[in-house]
Amino acid sequence: MEADDKDKDRLARQYDLLAGKFSELYLAGKERGRESMSIALEKAHEYLVALGEFSSEQGGKLSQYLGRDLDQVISDAQRLGNEAKDRFHPARVGAGALSSLAAALELSGNALGALGEKTKQTLTYKTGEMASAGTLTCQGCGQTLHLKSTRHIPPCPRCPGTIFTKGY
Repeated sequence: MEADDKDKDRLARQYDLLAGKFSELYLAGKERGRESMSIALEKAHEYLVALGEFSSEQGGKLSQYLGRDLDQVISDAQRLGNEAKDRFHPARVGAGALSSLAAALELSGNALGALGEKTKQTLTYKTGEMASAGTLTCQGCGQTLHLKSTRHIPPCPRCPGTIFTKGY
């Protein structure tokens, strides 16, 4: 394994450490929301820098990657939540619980399908950035890269493409 590959593997492990510590701190807190997530991410970064897991600069870059991923999840969850709230309005349930439930379940299925497609379309990653496990599709030629773990994104092996759409 070349030195560059070892560095990329090390950074991938560091990303996973940051994500794990973030999750631990966020779930241990009582507050939920964007501000709580930002605080937990900052504390996770500081904790791992203090342990010597990575430099402050490296941690800052990893925090940006994780923050980007978290922002996308929040955005998609809010959109889905607003659609569900509209469908579960009390007047709808009173007008026919079974009909409303069927409509809500259908909407949920459609919303989840649309959310999956929207996430796939909007998650744009570039060569050199850090990405967690999943499938990357080259926007230039459609070639797929299957990441089994967190790592840096390589250029497309089929074309000179450097922009990918992420799927899970």
